[in-house]
Formats: sequence, C-alpha cells, structure tokens
Amino acid sequence: MLRKILFVVATYITSTLLMLVQKPMFLLWYAERAEGTTPADIWGVVWHGLLLDSTTAGYISVIPWLAMLISVWVTIPEQVMRRILKGYFAIIAFAVSLIVAVDMGLFRYWDFRLDRTILLYLSSPKEAAASITWSDLWPTLLLFVGYATAIFYSLRHTTNIYRAIKLSITMRLTATLALLFTGGLLFLAIRGGAGTAPANVSKVYFSDNMFLNQAATNPVFSFLSSASRSELKEGDYNYFSDQECAAIIKKDFPRHSSLPQANSKLAITRPNVVLIILESFGRTVTDEVIDGKEVTPYLNSLKTEGIWFENLVANSFRTDRGTVAIMSGYPTHPVASIMKYPQKAQSLPSIAGSLKEQGYATTFTYGGDANFTNTISYLYGTGVERITDQRNLSFDETPAKWGYDDRLVCDYFANEVLELGRSGKPFFSTLLTLSSHEPFDVPHSAFEHKILNAASFTDECVGKMIDKWRNSDIWDNLLVVLIADHGLAYPEDLQAGDLLRQQIPMLWIGGAVKESCVVTDFASQCDLAATLLAQMQLDVDQFTFSHNIFANGEPKFGFWSYNNGFGVITADGYLRHDLTKDSTIEFEGNHESLREESVRRGKAIVQSLHKDILQR
Repeated sequence: MLRKILFVVATYITSTLLMLVQKPMFLLWYAERAEGTTPADIWGVVWHGLLLDSTTAGYISVIPWLAMLISVWVTIPEQVMRRILKGYFAIIAFAVSLIVAVDMGLFRYWDFRLDRTILLYLSSPKEAAASITWSDLWPTLLLFVGYATAIFYSLRHTTNIYRAIKLSITMRLTATLALLFTGGLLFLAIRGGAGTAPANVSKVYFSDNMFLNQAATNPVFSFLSSASRSELKEGDYNYFSDQECAAIIKKDFPRHSSLPQANSKLAITRPNVVLIILESFGRTVTDEVIDGKEVTPYLNSLKTEGIWFENLVANSFRTDRGTVAIMSGYPTHPVASIMKYPQKAQSLPSIAGSLKEQGYATTFTYGGDANFTNTISYLYGTGVERITDQRNLSFDETPAKWGYDDRLVCDYFANEVLELGRSGKPFFSTLLTLSSHEPFDVPHSAFEHKILNAASFTDECVGKMIDKWRNSDIWDNLLVVLIADHGLAYPEDLQAGDLLRQQIPMLWIGGAVKESCVVTDFASQCDLAATLLAQMQLDVDQFTFSHNIFANGEPKFGFWSYNNGFGVITADGYLRHDLTKDSTIEFEGNHESLREESVRRGKAIVQSLHKDILQR
C-alpha cells in the first residue's frame, strides 16, 4: 500500500524537478539576454516559476495516480503495470521535450513563451518550417533528444518503487482513502494552491524585467493552458463599463465624416494605387548605416520626392496581423489573429473592397504560398479579385524555402502593373515581399549580417521595380505606397513590444503625389486605410479604428499590441503596458497623468477590439 503512495509522490517530485531544470536551461540558452542577471534574479526566476512547474508536474502525475488507484481493486501483474507506466512516461518525455525545444527555438523570434499561436502556423507546415535554418535546428534537436532522454529515464526509475501486492479488504479501503487524500493534494498542486484564483501565467510574474518573467514561465503550462481555452472568451479584457469604454473610443476615434476636410496631398483624386508591403522592414534596419553604407539606400533616397511618415508604428509583430492592419485599418488583438477566424476576417472593411466598389481592378501578389495563415480567405473575402502566388508563378529558378525571391517576383509584378496601367481600367495592386523574412537567405552579399543583407537585397529589387514604372507612361497616374508589415528583433536584444521594434517606414511616391513633405504626426499602420481613401474622397466611416492622419481634429497617437500587452505613443511620450501583470513596463513622459491617460486609451482599444471581434 505504502509503495503505491510513494510511487505517486516520487513521480510528482521527479516531474517537478524536471520542470524546474527548464529555468537554468532557458537562461543559459539565452545567455546574451540574461547578461547582467544577478543571483537574486535567478533565484526569483526559479522560486516564482516553481508554481507552474509544480502545477505541470501535478498534471503529469494524474495518470500514475489513477493507475495506482485502479491497482488497489484490480489485480494487474507487476511487469504489465510497469510496461504501461513506462509507455506513458515515454509519451510524456516526447511531448514535454518537444514543447520545450520548440519554445526555445521560437522565443528568439516571438519573445514570448509558447502558446496556441503556433497552431495557426502549423496549418501550413511547409511555410512554418521555411523559417528554420540548420544553425537553429541542430541545437534544438540536441536539446529535444537530451531532455527527452532525461525525462524518460528519470520517470522510468520511479517505477521500481511499484510492487503488485495482494491486499485485504481493510487494506484496500485504507489504500483507497490514502490515495484519495493524495489525489486531493495533486488537485491543489494542479490548481496552484487553495486560493481563489487558479494557476495562471500571471502568477509567476515577479519583476519589471519581462525577460525574467518569461524565464519563470513554464512553456508546457503556457501552451496547454492557452490551447485549452478560447482566445476570444466573453468577459476577457473587460476594464471599463460599456458606456465608459465607448466614451473613450468616441474621443480617440471620432467619426471621420464629422471632422474638417483634410488638405489634398494628391494631384489626382482617383489614381491607380500600388501597395508594397515590405516584409520585416523595421526602422532599425532601414535607418542602419554600416561603415558609411546605408542598408536601404533606395528607400531612403525616395523620402525627398514623396510623402514620408516619420513617426509610424506597426500594430503587431506578424505578417497576418500586419496585413489586416494595413488593408483593413484594423488594429491587432493582443492574443488572437482575426485571420484565424475566416468568417470574422471576411466581414472587415478593406481598401481593396472600397476601391473595388469604385470600379478598380484589385490584385495581390506574393512569391510564397498566400494561403499561409488563411490569407487567401481574408483577401478574397475583403475585395481582392485576383491572387497570384507561388502556385501559379513559374520561373526558371528554383524557389527558396519561403518561395520565389524578390528579384524574380518584383520583375513579374513590375510588368503586371505596367499592363494594368495601360489597360485603361483603374487598379489597386498589392505586393507582399518575401526575401527579408527569416532565414534571410538571398543571392546578395552587401552586408555580413544576414538581416541587413536581406533587407538590402529587397531594397535593390523594389528600387529597380519602381524605376521601371518611373520611366514609363503610367507614372503620372500612379500612387505607390510602401509600408512594412512589422519590425523585427534587430538589434537582437530588442524585446517584444519595444518601441524600436515597432517603428516602421511608410512612404507615398509617384506622379499622383502633389508635393513632397514629411509627416511628423504619430500614427499606426492601421491608419493607412482611412488616410488613403479619404485622400481619394471616399467614405471611410466604416474604418472605425483607422485615423485619417491628415484630418484636423484626429487624435495623433500610435498604438500597438504584442502577446498580452500594448504600447501607446504620442508627441508627449510613450508607454508599454503588460496586460498579464496589469502593470506598466516602460514609460517615458513628463507627467503621471500621461501614463494614466495612455493606459486608459490602450485598455479601451483592447476592450473595444475584443468585443468587436466577438460580435463579428
């Protein structure tokens, strides 16, 4: 009888220690990020992380506990039971080590611990794998094998405690009661204690250093807890009454039709429009100069001949979210991607839909698989008539991991735009570039750093494409909008939600631009929709969350979100706020009232956005 209880206890303690070891593993794996971490910080990571480690260990121990409870009343040969338990531990070793290894690999790019977000990308495994390089893969594989081996043999060793012993009725009853008591303790461990609030990720947050909080988070718990619940749950992100939230939103997003007419920046009211979405073109890259050499000289040279938006931030950190922000004027939810919900995504307004109603031909071109993250469903549902991607492109060269490189696709797209421009029908054509996406493998050698080199390659390809239009008969009636889908971690120490990581370029050029200027107002990429369509004298009231940047009376601020957090920036300062901990991580401004105002503004946007998605 005692051995059954000891086996359950041993399984739980061993599992807890196996979870606990993830903390130093993570800190060592990201040693460059952990530089300057004190022994007190490390202890804080281990101690506070223990809650979710023990909770995860509790879940692992449930099946062994249940097996012991059954064995009290059902005679199971000792060897059979051990084989069953070893098989279960093999499954646990595989699953846990896989989650941990994937988490370790992705954190470098996502800057948050593994959650259900990965499920969206696994629907297109080929594209998801395209970001992986061998230099990233082999240490991750070693980690997987090593950790899985350690888990299996550690837990397997606990089965030596088990013995199949015949019990009397009295002993069976006693053993049942003892195991039920043990099960109660396991339940408390799983729940995270006897308090009113069950175990959740926020409980391990203990520092204003988000990296330490992330280090304390158990990735197995993070993934399983997020995968088991809806991202769009009623009652989440509920900070204000409906009336108070509506009042804040009304002030920050007034109806466009109620505002004074903005001055026209275009020489032509209804030009042909080309939208170029630049993959991962953060300002930290486009502004970079190495040994006196600009990384993106062509883009930078265009600033003086077009409309340059100096203070623009990306609404998110992934292409699926950025595409919706740009084309639909729709900010990004802190957790959910609306593209994951096709029916909801298709209900959004869009630039393509508005221009299609005006008789514009609408196209979208991408060198990879445009079906990644349900993009095709969103595009067709919101007004794009023709989509061209890797599946219907054909070149003599072999595509790279993500698809055909920008040199080939830009040349193709340049000719397509020329044909459309000469057709006599107005058009709105979008190009999503590809080569500046990880793994950044390009046929180019301008810079040693792979991120900078890839950006330089795309800049050159886009530059040649625009020059082809400039030297043609379609230029005078053409508006070209260049904007990034999101920034990226360059330099590598930039964390998710950092202001520098969110800053992106936007530039309007072409014969349709009346005169060059620099726009210094703070704005978000989701403001493009209302700004562009208003300049074309079209109704934009359906773009609820998009500002007309040029309109008088529009609040001038930028908003972005990241994994359960948001940022707000105005001319007076900015902040980054964590919603898991409900605390401001970073604030720069002269007055505390600005911080309070920005927190209220950000929370109201998140609440209103969450409610809007639920109702679609």
